[in-house]
Amino acid sequence: MLIKKFLDKKNIFAVVGVSKNPEKYGHKVYHDLRNAGYRVYCVNPNASEILGDKCYPNLESLPIKPDVVDVVVPPKITEQIVETCKKLGITKVWMQPGSESKAVIKFCEENGIDVVYGVCVMVERARRQKENLE
Repeated sequence: MLIKKFLDKKNIFAVVGVSKNPEKYGHKVYHDLRNAGYRVYCVNPNASEILGDKCYPNLESLPIKPDVVDVVVPPKITEQIVETCKKLGITKVWMQPGSESKAVIKFCEENGIDVVYGVCVMVERARRQKENLE
């Protein structure tokens, strides 16, 4: 049920850790969500543009508050991201496999942030799309 709420097409996504390298998961996640019709922003302090879209250095610099923050970064950086989410009032965080830690999951749970972890947003989105078509 939580995943379904996260994947609602009305949600605006921010992907933190988007990469210029098409082989990296940060790039693939951003590309997948964008191609699936989501409104999605890319966040990476080391890039100015990805796939022709403006890339923002951090969540605070986005022109609009996203509904869902998808993190594709190491756990230490995820810890900083969820603290920023709390400060900005963002209540949905999707941690791509490998970006989570017990401490960061606990932080989310203790601070009213819904969190999805252990599953890939691309896999879940494709699976739900397929289920809806059948």
